[in-house]
Amino acid sequence: MRGRAATGGPALAALVGLFALTGCGSPAVALPPTEGVFDYQLGAPADRLTDGTPIDVVVRDATAAPLENAYNVCYVNGFQTQPGADWSDRPSALLRDASGDPVRDPDWPDELILDPSTASARASILEVVGPIIEGCADDGFDAIEIDNLDTWTRFDAISKDGALALASAYVTAAHDLGLAIAQKNAAEAARLAHYDLGFDFAVVEECGAYSECAAYTDVYGSHVLQIEYPDSLAEADLTFADVCADPTRAPLTLLRDRDLVGQDDPAYVYDAC
Repeated sequence: MRGRAATGGPALAALVGLFALTGCGSPAVALPPTEGVFDYQLGAPADRLTDGTPIDVVVRDATAAPLENAYNVCYVNGFQTQPGADWSDRPSALLRDASGDPVRDPDWPDELILDPSTASARASILEVVGPIIEGCADDGFDAIEIDNLDTWTRFDAISKDGALALASAYVTAAHDLGLAIAQKNAAEAARLAHYDLGFDFAVVEECGAYSECAAYTDVYGSHVLQIEYPDSLAEADLTFADVCADPTRAPLTLLRDRDLVGQDDPAYVYDAC
């Protein structure tokens, strides 16, 4: 999906090599509110909902500016590449198939899969993603959302230990910059992510459609931001009203269109409960 091109940075040296799996206790970072108006704006930012309602909690891409007077979560793709990003000078950081070609996400074919299985690959990845996290802090975001933590569950060649080591490094980087950090998906890893690695809250997609919301809310309590999509709910023979009636759902739950288009697009969808 999205990202910021950058190199270097004052905190980068502190990021490389932070691969221990011994999670750290969260410092005094600010967690998102558990009530109010939530929006997921990776496609196009908007300062208010279409009816003029102010937004209290928002997720925006790392290339976007944070929203004034709101809790802002910065989207960072930490385990796959951003569309159009050039990783040709970091070949060891990419997962490759039997022919030696980079592996693409079948659902997002413009994204290559990163392979954090080795320490050298993780260092190379952090040299790119570390400055993006720094940029989120510099811009005034309150937290980051690290996307695609679950690549080790989708691609057998990726080392689980390596993926979790990279996740641990992201947690340390965020906390060192005063940012909270959200686990993104990977329901099976929620307890480990929170209690061992130190993730502070969760941003989850389609937990209602896949009946796995309790995996997050049992761990993070009310500090879960939940996004559902019409197509996956239809496939599960569920309505958004069904999701809203689920006692295990997150306090801030919304329905968005799959492509997260802007409010002026005919495909725009937004509902919340």
